[in-house]
Amino acid sequence: MNRKRISTYTLALIFSLLLFPSNGYCQLKKIFHMEDTTAWFQGVEVSADLVGAAMKTLGDYGQYEAALRINLKDRYFPVVELGYGMCDHTDDATFIHYKTNAPYGKIGIDFNLLKNKHDIYRVYLGGRYALTSFNVDYESRPVADYYWGGISPWGETDMKCNYQWAELLFGIQAKIWGPIHLGWSLRYQRRISYKEGEHSNAWYVPGFGISDNANFGATFNVIVAI
Repeated sequence: MNRKRISTYTLALIFSLLLFPSNGYCQLKKIFHMEDTTAWFQGVEVSADLVGAAMKTLGDYGQYEAALRINLKDRYFPVVELGYGMCDHTDDATFIHYKTNAPYGKIGIDFNLLKNKHDIYRVYLGGRYALTSFNVDYESRPVADYYWGGISPWGETDMKCNYQWAELLFGIQAKIWGPIHLGWSLRYQRRISYKEGEHSNAWYVPGFGISDNANFGATFNVIVAI
């Protein structure tokens, strides 16, 4: 369509809007609005994170985590993540030994940011609410008791703790073959509320990582679309 024809058609639309508003609006709606005929439910995806498993295998803390995500219109992805975190760590500076293992859960949603939402690639922005309740055993080297004399052990068994936190994530996912996808995410974690022991803090929090006000984390997921 050349410029002259485009100009003529544009003028016709303008006059149509002025003289017949209802008819002109319908024409504009057809031109500028394409109805999304994609069905809401597009399936589910199950995934497993390899980063947490590698951390546990190579170090003294980490987690095993799996997720279930629902695909709505290839745009919205409600998700539930469940995991089991473990720690068996001795601090190099204080020589305090920490041990814990407990489940944790996360719930949230991811948004596909790509204009072509049906592409084999996806770029996500998402959020999570997470929580865990766990017990910690900790003990240090025996310390000198200057009042009674001798040495005394110092520690606690089954120190009760709980954490709630929020996560903001950015992720990328790509279809590899058939139903198999690979994806990774970078996450900013912010503590919302917590409870720890009277005499010590938890060194590691299942699903959150090292105990602090905020953390950064990452996942690398193998995903199967069903």
